[in-house]
Amino acid sequence: MAQIDLNADLGEGGDLDEALMSVVTSCNIACGGHAGDDASMRAALRLAKQNQVSPGAHPSFPDRENFGRAASSLSGPALVAELTSQLTALNQIAVDEGLTLSHLKPHGALYNMAAKDPELADQITEALLAVIPTASLVGPPNSELKRAAAAQQIEFVAEGFADRAYEADGQLRQRSLSGAVIHDADAQTKQALQIATEKQVTSFDGARLDLPAETLCVHGDTPAAFDAARKIKAAFEQSGISICAPY
Repeated sequence: MAQIDLNADLGEGGDLDEALMSVVTSCNIACGGHAGDDASMRAALRLAKQNQVSPGAHPSFPDRENFGRAASSLSGPALVAELTSQLTALNQIAVDEGLTLSHLKPHGALYNMAAKDPELADQITEALLAVIPTASLVGPPNSELKRAAAAQQIEFVAEGFADRAYEADGQLRQRSLSGAVIHDADAQTKQALQIATEKQVTSFDGARLDLPAETLCVHGDTPAAFDAARKIKAAFEQSGISICAPY
């Protein structure tokens, strides 16, 4: 039986966290870089525990003004220290709540840049090993994040997106371009099913790309996120696809 994880980026100040947590099987919790504070981290972790959702960390460049989606020059020891601080903050609350963080998924610009930049990818794994050494690393297939995880013997989980358009080279379409975000729930469901059943995705210009994803993301800040997540889950169940966290 085919299986896939359904994840969402949560704890970012949106109003869909509770609803989404009832549908997804893993979540990525903002830990102070682009969004989040102690109260929101604790609330998200408690929701994850109540719903038996696998909790992970969602660190980013320290950039609340741009929601962590603007490119940054932060790197090296300064980035490692920043990420370590974010991870430590979330992990301390997780321990207090009796939870173990199962994975780390970088957010926004950090995710996209580290997918192509070996130094950034290595710095993310350095912070991961320093704070949550048993956690998996989530990122795009065939990326520098995957290479960095393998080099450090960190389990890597390849991710696809239900609500983002892909370019012909396999990269996510830049959010500043038209059509970058898929808002329609039915269109998200169609793309999710293609990724889960065919391990492929159709790019913005119509090309078919290989996408061997083990986890599928619905962004918590997309207005149709809950409707889409429900429809995706129902479509998976109807197609005989098992939905479970890979951690």
